[in-house]
Amino acid sequence: MTPFRSHHTPSIPELRAFVLCARLGSASRAAGALNLTQSAVSRAIRTLEDRLGVTLFQRIRQRMVLSDAGRAMLRDAEAILDDLDRSARKIMAFGGSRQVLRLAVLPTFAAAWLIPRLGDFAARHPGVSLDLASALGPVDFDDSPFDAAIQRAEMARAGAAVMPILPERLIVVAAPDLPVPGDLASVPLIQQSTRPHLWTDWLTAAGLEVDGIRGPRFEHFEMVIAAARAGLGAALLPDIFARADLDRGTLVQVSPIALAGPCPYALIYPAREPEGTVALFADWLTTQGEPAGA
Repeated sequence: MTPFRSHHTPSIPELRAFVLCARLGSASRAAGALNLTQSAVSRAIRTLEDRLGVTLFQRIRQRMVLSDAGRAMLRDAEAILDDLDRSARKIMAFGGSRQVLRLAVLPTFAAAWLIPRLGDFAARHPGVSLDLASALGPVDFDDSPFDAAIQRAEMARAGAAVMPILPERLIVVAAPDLPVPGDLASVPLIQQSTRPHLWTDWLTAAGLEVDGIRGPRFEHFEMVIAAARAGLGAALLPDIFARADLDRGTLVQVSPIALAGPCPYALIYPAREPEGTVALFADWLTTQGEPAGA
């Protein structure tokens, strides 16, 4: 990556002036919004046009109207400014924290298991800020901002270190008012699209045969849980994800047969001894092996 701005790359003030002139239709209105003089805004637009070698605006009856080149640039310019603002707000959210731990987490695992426990981590390590993002696919630590990930162990890329957290145990649940026969033959089977083999594995383990696995498909388990609550069919879920609904009675377990998942949930991190915030988090995870409330 070039460590300096090329001569043709617009500056942030130029992009702001361009976007506001495009949206407001005049340099004077843009100047008011930016708390600048009209001449400063007009100069920024001229400099930007000279820098790019194109005309960005047509001046029609004292109104600035985007040219074809200007229209082509507007969306990208707005996206750049939005990304810059989003990045600044993210960094500001860290406040006075000296340490930041950036985690990629399977979204339902985060909501059902990890987040309810994070108050304890925050109490033990008040100087560490957490930045969590969902990730359904394997994480490349060389090409992402993440320090570590919590996913199924099988999702670790070659060479990554894997620390198991807890095993996966899959159970069948449904809404309490949905009639579910013991052989599941007449009920829709809600499917998780990123793990389409789960129902086949469970049915084989249960010694059941179903003439085709039919039912709605959803991208992750939070959607599957919501669909089961809505009575759309039977769902096959990790028990840790279903526990809150089972306790509330919004879901019931409709078969005593449980299936061990193919691998545990795990902390995945670059292949070296964990250090800094990753080491603190790994040590804390070793105290959290049992599901909350168990």
